[in-house]
Amino acid sequence: MIRASDLEEVEFTDPSTIRLISTAYIDEPAMAPLADDEDDLAILQEIEGLTSARLAVSLPIPGGLDPAELLTEAHGYGWTYVNAAFCYTRVTGNRFNGPERGAWYASYGETAVESAQTEVAWHLTRELEAAGVFENITSYRELIAGFTTRFHDLNGRAGEEALNPDPAMAYPVGQTLARDVLGSDGNGLLYPSARYGGGQCLVALRPYLVQNVRQGETWIFEWAGEPVPTLSRR
Repeated sequence: MIRASDLEEVEFTDPSTIRLISTAYIDEPAMAPLADDEDDLAILQEIEGLTSARLAVSLPIPGGLDPAELLTEAHGYGWTYVNAAFCYTRVTGNRFNGPERGAWYASYGETAVESAQTEVAWHLTRELEAAGVFENITSYRELIAGFTTRFHDLNGRAGEEALNPDPAMAYPVGQTLARDVLGSDGNGLLYPSARYGGGQCLVALRPYLVQNVRQGETWIFEWAGEPVPTLSRR
């Protein structure tokens, strides 16, 4: 079983990593129509935050996450998306997080957009296959975020079980590795995409690492009876 101590810890800086989330979860600023520019909007949002219950929705806190780790408005735009990534988990977890604690997954490098698209398409196609219907249209928005930190590096280790394309094989090993990284005061992992050849991905295991979140392009994924979606930019 691979351990955190088996991996090199490297310096990582990238101002424009890509994460795709469904536009159903994009909460556009309610005060936007009243503002002439971003400075005005910031002032109006601060005023709204004094009285609005909409901005104080409680999140489910999984057992492995300390509420003190969560971000606040002081961290700037996108803090709610970061918190959601760590609070809402799958029963089976994901490649590098179990159900007890979420994580922030993103892609980076020259093929960041393509890698993110392929990863998202694979997971949603799997859900549609389980339902037995390849009919679906979903819009995804890019969340662009910056990182300057140290990560444990899984690149160059293609044979590791944690990188296996089969979740049944990879996830138990990857989740154990992630817990070991956290337990050794590590921040996360860099790893090759299991879905897009040559793609590069990261998983940040601590909320405060995700910096300067902003929105990017919107992409439409459409399944029309086939297991491979067509993609278009809105």
